[in-house]
Amino acid sequence: MSNNTTTTKPRTSLSRHRSVWEMRSDGWISLVDHLSRSAILQPDDPERERRMALVRQICETLAPIEGYWAFPGGRVFGELCQWIEREELARAHQAARRIHRVLAARTYRHDSSALESDNELPSQIETDSERLAQLSRPYFEVLIVDEMSATEEDALRRRVQRKRSPDDDFVFDIVVVPTFEDALIATLVNFNLQAVVIRHGFPFRSVNHNDMLRRFLDGVDESIEQMPEFERGPLLGQQIAQLRPELDLYLVTDVSVEDIAARVGEVFKRIFFGEEDHIELYSSIMKGVGERHRTPFFQALRDYAKQPTGVFHALPLARGKAIMNSSWIGDLAQFYGMNLFMAETSATSGGLDSLLDPVGPLKLAQEYAARAFGARRTFFATNGTSTCNKIVVQALVRPDDIVLVDRNCHKSHHYGLVLAGAQVAYLDSYPLDQYSMYGAVPVRHIKETLLGFRRAGTLDRVRMVLLTNCTFDGIVYDVERVMLECLAIKPDLVFLWDEAWFAFARCHPIYRQRTGMAAAARLAEMFKDPAYARRQAAFAASIDWDDDEALLNARLLPDPARARVRVYATHSTHKTLTALRQGSMIHVWDQDFKDKAEEAFHEAYMTHTSTSPNYQILASLDVGRRQVELEGYELIQRQLELAMSLREQVLRHPLLKRYFRFLSVVDVVPEAYRESGVQSYYNDENGWANLESAWRTDEFALDPTRATLSIGATGLDGDSFKNKELMDKYGIQINKTSRNTVLFMTNIGTTRSAVAYLIEVLVKIARDVDARVADMSAIERRIHEKRVRSLTLEQPPLPDFSSFHFAFRGRSVEGRAETRDGDIRSAFFLSYDDSNCEYVDMAEAARAIAAGRELVSALFVIPYPPGFPILVPGQVISAEILQFMAALDVREIHGFRPELGFRIFSDAALQRAAQATAARAALAVADRAAQPPQVPLAPDGAEPELATTSQTTRKSTSRSKK
Repeated sequence: MSNNTTTTKPRTSLSRHRSVWEMRSDGWISLVDHLSRSAILQPDDPERERRMALVRQICETLAPIEGYWAFPGGRVFGELCQWIEREELARAHQAARRIHRVLAARTYRHDSSALESDNELPSQIETDSERLAQLSRPYFEVLIVDEMSATEEDALRRRVQRKRSPDDDFVFDIVVVPTFEDALIATLVNFNLQAVVIRHGFPFRSVNHNDMLRRFLDGVDESIEQMPEFERGPLLGQQIAQLRPELDLYLVTDVSVEDIAARVGEVFKRIFFGEEDHIELYSSIMKGVGERHRTPFFQALRDYAKQPTGVFHALPLARGKAIMNSSWIGDLAQFYGMNLFMAETSATSGGLDSLLDPVGPLKLAQEYAARAFGARRTFFATNGTSTCNKIVVQALVRPDDIVLVDRNCHKSHHYGLVLAGAQVAYLDSYPLDQYSMYGAVPVRHIKETLLGFRRAGTLDRVRMVLLTNCTFDGIVYDVERVMLECLAIKPDLVFLWDEAWFAFARCHPIYRQRTGMAAAARLAEMFKDPAYARRQAAFAASIDWDDDEALLNARLLPDPARARVRVYATHSTHKTLTALRQGSMIHVWDQDFKDKAEEAFHEAYMTHTSTSPNYQILASLDVGRRQVELEGYELIQRQLELAMSLREQVLRHPLLKRYFRFLSVVDVVPEAYRESGVQSYYNDENGWANLESAWRTDEFALDPTRATLSIGATGLDGDSFKNKELMDKYGIQINKTSRNTVLFMTNIGTTRSAVAYLIEVLVKIARDVDARVADMSAIERRIHEKRVRSLTLEQPPLPDFSSFHFAFRGRSVEGRAETRDGDIRSAFFLSYDDSNCEYVDMAEAARAIAAGRELVSALFVIPYPPGFPILVPGQVISAEILQFMAALDVREIHGFRPELGFRIFSDAALQRAAQATAARAALAVADRAAQPPQVPLAPDGAEPELATTSQTTRKSTSRSKK
């Protein structure tokens, strides 16, 4: 080799991996493999030299990462690397293989001697006894932030081990990191952490500078490096609390402990002075984890099931007596197990509780759920989020209130608004015609609607904005922006966020920022901040509040002195977290709950909640909350990774990408709503950076775990693909399809094996399509190509909401019908009388509309797919809606009878309805005229003129209804 020849050091970019977890797993597999092969090769073999170069490269990659876990930990991994450097390869291979086995089987969680035995390697198959050991004493890790020597760290670990007792409910090990930056990285990569102890002073900057780890530090304020070391602890605690609020934080300091406790005490569970209370710290850590592990109602139900009781109430199934005494239905107990029936009861005493008036374990379980999901109050429901939605609407909406609603929301909202007697103003989401689906409602459209009510003088009657976050297809709102801009126009608005498919979002820092509860907490803090008040005052003085166009083009800021944070979110816990079917929750962050909503909420809850709720569902909600607080972050991160793996496999497979394509953010979020300009959330160069950037800035974001697969190139429609291919042939279940897409959702129960099976099935389907096309005759091929063209290029345009008929239309203060809202309740019940209705088929409807007749739907008309109402009671049937209906090729259309057609109102019925509406409007105008005029305040006063409207009294509304 010549003197001027340089040797290039082998290296690999960590950014090609989707996560530290994947890179770590792959790294250990490769390390064991290369060591195994190197150990049997001769020292002068070139292959051995090549493999050893790879081994050193892997060690260099893993070294900084292993320091963020207790097992094997930085010290043990360092010893392994020393054996490799000394080329003690047999010893290194044996150790690496053992470590990998323990990591894969996770036996380190209940077997502290896993690496100490010289016997056979630990099995990767977990035995029943090992599983029971883990369940009886769960394992976790505690992060210690302090700059320590190796000797000090070993001494601390021995001290922790000496404190362990067989009576402890849990067992934990420690991870020590030396700097502020290392603490943040460890918090995000180590899912075993349950507590963080921040000790004394420590440096700011990490010595780990590889690409993957540095990305975790994007956005960290580097001015912290200039602060005194003793001030970094409280700041670090605040940042960790934002990233992972479920972790218990403890501060050990040598300076001004009383002052620090007064300033940041709400961030830390305990603050200790020096080393004087290390025994108390150990006990606090165990107690803190125990508080989150506790499931009061589940435990009460388990205890009840063990009690000997005499059953003399209305459930023969209770205690399993009706099964055990039967000669014919014993197989029910064999299938489900007896514990299910031993816990069946309608008792609310004996250690149990009443859902309708909880005072014991159910009350505690709901309080714990509020803590877990960041709410002020949480209520359990055992009959689904459909009921939760109706409860919230009935509690907050009065007859004649105006509610702004996404027309594509779940049907429970439409029916809830019928029951409440609200005036409904339907909002249009942006359409995705190519895929026969809607996106979400732009904030500009919501503002336009609110300003329309201001012009009509009826803004005072607007009560609520109701939106779906995230949509079935994964479109997620910038929740904080929507609420800020709406509150600038109507400061007392109530928001109901239907997060049926988004309950898991609380567990992950990227998702959490766009949830209703997290945004409500931020707004409440923002409105108390003097800096925000100054910024808002400057903004208010700079804009013309009477210029609608200026308001539409500006990012509006509400007056903190007037804006109220009133936010509700409904979760289908059973859809995305661990709970039995129909287990749901209502989360509340409402500053005015006690004064303006509590009694009505209680009545609505009593109205819709069964007096015999299923206790097993309630217990599962309690346990599901425990899982959220103790391992939610890990589960959601893995869910996210599996979704990206699935997308990547289809993108790169030569056969799959011929027929299939997963939609990316650029397909479902138009450029106008992507301020970041991001077109793909993951790439080899930037890793996850694009995802984090887009979720911070864009008006709409896409949940990557909702993987919508475009299938039009196969010539199969969504319904056929779902039923004939996925379900009938391969047993794969999905929920949603459109005309040319199917939706796959990863969840916390998804495994790598399940993803691999789905990829295998898609390959088989693609091969079947390939073979079928190759075997087609010329005529069959033309038919197939026409079908593909229809599914990929000729989608019917999605119709916007047309309008309510004049008979049901909202009125301005002068009685004119000029606003979007309509009286859906009157139209709904008007259709109950057959004499008010008639039927027209598609052809008759087209001729009638062309001749100028207004046809008004008497029913909800909902095609499945896509599953949203294209008509609601009282809505005018437009030519565009007819065209959309004619182009649909689905079998299931609720509210439309093919043999009869549309059920519509007769002209006579519409005339009578219009007269009744006009009479009510006239009475309301008269009552309004009798009210004393209001004097609006200047925009820079306590109330901006923008939000001031004339008032319609509840008294007049009630009388007009009568």
